[in-house]
Amino acid sequence: METKPHRKTRIGVVVSDKMDKTVVVSISKKIQHPKYKKFVSRRVKYKAHDEANACRIGDRVEIEETRPLSREKRWRVSQIIERAPEV
Repeated sequence: METKPHRKTRIGVVVSDKMDKTVVVSISKKIQHPKYKKFVSRRVKYKAHDEANACRIGDRVEIEETRPLSREKRWRVSQIIERAPEV
């Protein structure tokens, strides 16, 4: 029986939903500087596929790695963890 390959997952916040079926997810983490020992924030932004256009700006989402879907899209929204408050 074949098993599904292990895919990388990340949790981040949607910072843009202007494109059709695509969202930009920002993932930030704190790392310690090797010399000065101060904690510094690092941020990476990924473009992720959102088939139903369900994500809005401010949502916490989980994305998973997938095959290349376009020139910059290599991730897919697997679930919406927390909705952003309505404005």
